[in-house]
Amino acid sequence: MNIQIFGKSKCFDTKKAERYFKERRVKFQSIDLPRFGMSPRELESVLACVGLEALVDERSKDAELLRYLAYDADKRRKLFENPALIRTPVVRNGKKATVGYCPEIWKDWE
Repeated sequence: MNIQIFGKSKCFDTKKAERYFKERRVKFQSIDLPRFGMSPRELESVLACVGLEALVDERSKDAELLRYLAYDADKRRKLFENPALIRTPVVRNGKKATVGYCPEIWKDWE
């Protein structure tokens, strides 16, 4: 199992996700999303699993801007350029991914 947790340092759900895996002694890689972002392939992999709407953080100050973009390709590019628009935590396990705190899905990954 190769778990990656993309999150924000002040995000409560990111901390809960990290605690979930620590309690089960599952190794994971923690990535500071605003600082490092995601590679284009990582972003595409997550989008394929969860979809564009689930990935957008509606509480982000720039989320309103995404609603006015007409094409999904433009929205994807904006998410890549501005990782603060991505809802956290994004948890990846190979080709599988979740957004938010989803222990009911993660238990099947163990």
